[in-house]
Amino acid sequence: MNFSLYIAKRYLFTKSSSNAINIITIIAAIGIFAGTLALFVVLSGFSGLKDFSLSFTNEFDPDLKVLPSEGKIIQFTEKEKEDILKIEGIEGFTQTIEERVFLDYRSKNHTAYLKGVDSNYQRVNNVDSAMVYGTWLAQSEYQVVVGNGISKLLSISPFDYNNLLNIMVPKPGKGQIKLTNINSAFSRESVIVTGIYSINEELDNKFVFSNLMFARKLLDMKDDEISSLEFKTKPEADIDNISKKLEKIFGNNVEVKTRAQLNETLYKMLNTENLAVYLIFTLVLIIALFNVVGSIIMVILDKRENIKTLYNIGATPNSIKNIFFFQGTLMTVIGGVLGLIFGIVLVYLQLEFNFVMITPSLPYPVSIKAINILIVALTIGVLGISASYIAATRSKKALGI
Repeated sequence: MNFSLYIAKRYLFTKSSSNAINIITIIAAIGIFAGTLALFVVLSGFSGLKDFSLSFTNEFDPDLKVLPSEGKIIQFTEKEKEDILKIEGIEGFTQTIEERVFLDYRSKNHTAYLKGVDSNYQRVNNVDSAMVYGTWLAQSEYQVVVGNGISKLLSISPFDYNNLLNIMVPKPGKGQIKLTNINSAFSRESVIVTGIYSINEELDNKFVFSNLMFARKLLDMKDDEISSLEFKTKPEADIDNISKKLEKIFGNNVEVKTRAQLNETLYKMLNTENLAVYLIFTLVLIIALFNVVGSIIMVILDKRENIKTLYNIGATPNSIKNIFFFQGTLMTVIGGVLGLIFGIVLVYLQLEFNFVMITPSLPYPVSIKAINILIVALTIGVLGISASYIAATRSKKALGI
């Protein structure tokens, strides 16, 4: 084993008598280096994009959310509240009411979702940190905070007491009696806009936040009726265990969803894109490793006389095969390690100095993660060893066996 490794090192680091073989070996090493570098940088870029995309959901979506299994309403009693407070691992929870509403502001209209929240909402979600103008909800019932997209669509000016925002929702009822009079068909309230938030384009166009009591009054809901419960858990908490306890408290009337389940489509899309990019760049690496195969085969052809000499002095065919196997493996390891090091340095420089910008104020997001380093190392290792083994089998043909 040591004999084969020693000869492999000599063949790898000593110039061949043929200049063409030296060039092919250098090209193969550069191909491994470049392929490893590209794979790590791309995976780091997608990790950064994934974290950047999910940061919006982290601001808006809770760790856990309790939703009605049927219909839109949960009956939330004091007994259930007491039981929830006994669950370990819950840092806080908030009651919310959510319903589709019609907005009217200075003859401009838009359909959005009203989200009524209680005073605990800021302990569970970070949406108030996304405020770009004005203030978050105060104790007054007739205040709302709108998304940046809604404010632009309706040309809303915060704290404009001369022009209030009208919020309308159809009254519950059956038949066509209520439709004979538009005013009697809708519950309507006028509110002052006190703030504007900005999370992402979808959410900015979707939600209007109000106090819980205001939403309950507008929708004519009872004091124990809510649309959902949102929970913030402690970092060390067992999410699955908390979910089971919540399901036990509410029975079959609710379903408990994690943040990932609330954004299942987004998670699937990001993971699919990440897998697709990995497979594409793995294919590039496979193509680059063809150069390794070609380089080893050329060395075998160049060293035919040496191979026969080694065989005549007692080297076995397997030990000779191992020489070229180790040569290819060493080439792969050296090129892969250098590619990983340069890739980590490149990503780190982007994190520190923001060389690549998406907009003048937004650097391209990247992230250095141990899982990406492990994936790249395993990929280049498995593919490099396989290519080296395939090429090394040609050594037996040089012996005529």
